[in-house]
Amino acid sequence: MSDFKDAAFGAGHDHIFLGAGHEKNERNTWAVIGLCSAMMLVEIVGGSMFGSLALVADGLHMSTHAGAMLIAALAYTYARKHATDSRFVFGTGKLGDLAGFTSAIVLAMIAVLIGYEAVPRFLSPVPIYFGEAIPIAAVGLLVNLASVWLLSGGDHGHSHGHSHGHDEHAREDEMKKIFAQSGVFAVSIFEDGVPPVFRITPATANSRLDLSSLSVKTVRIDGTQQVFAFADCGGYLESKEDVPEPHAFKAIVRMPDGEHEVEFEEHGHDTHDAATRDHNIRSAYIHVMADAAVSVLAIIGLVLARTFGWMWMDPLAGVIGALVIANWSYGLMRDTGAILLDMSPDRRVAENVRHAIEDRGDKVVDLHLWRVGPGHISAVVSVATSESQRDSRFYHAVLGRFKELSHVTVEVQVTPMVA
Repeated sequence: MSDFKDAAFGAGHDHIFLGAGHEKNERNTWAVIGLCSAMMLVEIVGGSMFGSLALVADGLHMSTHAGAMLIAALAYTYARKHATDSRFVFGTGKLGDLAGFTSAIVLAMIAVLIGYEAVPRFLSPVPIYFGEAIPIAAVGLLVNLASVWLLSGGDHGHSHGHSHGHDEHAREDEMKKIFAQSGVFAVSIFEDGVPPVFRITPATANSRLDLSSLSVKTVRIDGTQQVFAFADCGGYLESKEDVPEPHAFKAIVRMPDGEHEVEFEEHGHDTHDAATRDHNIRSAYIHVMADAAVSVLAIIGLVLARTFGWMWMDPLAGVIGALVIANWSYGLMRDTGAILLDMSPDRRVAENVRHAIEDRGDKVVDLHLWRVGPGHISAVVSVATSESQRDSRFYHAVLGRFKELSHVTVEVQVTPMVA
């Protein structure tokens, strides 16, 4: 006999899953559109007045650039205005990923067109008006650099590894300071390429490490305790035992002068990339970066062609630019496609959620995690337990420390113990 209970996280909760920098990114994207539009008008009007076909052509190219930015800007505006619209069951947080996927397709088409235009020029070089082409490419590069500066406030796809450490790998909120009679010490959980262990490191020059009477005892929310002994690793002390997941507990550090308590909270690993990245601003950033890269390559190709007569340098620069854009397009399409198909955003978070429940003697029957917006993960958890007093509220409290879980639904299956 089983009893099923289920509940969503919070009664009457909202479904606003927009990124933390949504409004700022929206403003900056519109600013880039204004900059590109102004440049487009100057080039088209100037080209028409002075009879420069090259200026008109670059102005039309700038119009496609502004059009690509418009996809991102409209996605931001629409997502913000409809964030509370109940027709969107899980909010509008994924609209930016849809816009990013669309932009990735546009980038791929641009790469193909550049390659299509460049290849025939290897066989049949066309006359190049260097006096006009080089200054136009330079001005285009300046506009693109200004656009890059405007869009450079968010994360645009650079992978940053994350680990609990005491050096360059450590985050400030994961290093706990202890003020003892023998000095100031930093206590952290280190797992850079190794199983997670405690490390205790002197935080000041006059702090002295002493192994005598030193240990760490962890006390978890369910009352379970574990004691860790330490070894001297030269410059720091490291626990001999691994630190089990999840890393959420009270740590009692016993030193010669007494006991010191510190609190560790669970943080999602690699969620900076998987859960918090705004793919909409990333797509806009890649557009301006791609255009800037093409401008740089064009300038190099044109200068070499004019200086040494290497007319093939201009189409070669185009082919290289097309390959770079195609690579960026593939990465953006892969990442946004995974989100649109509800792939699990972070395997480590899923493991930590499973451990948080099963370490209490229950069983996770089913678990699904997916991203509903930048910095927001939704979870559906089915739990089998023999503890009749444990309802969905109990498990919501257990999972409450996972800050990236913005929407949690729990199903509880109560199964009496068999004597």
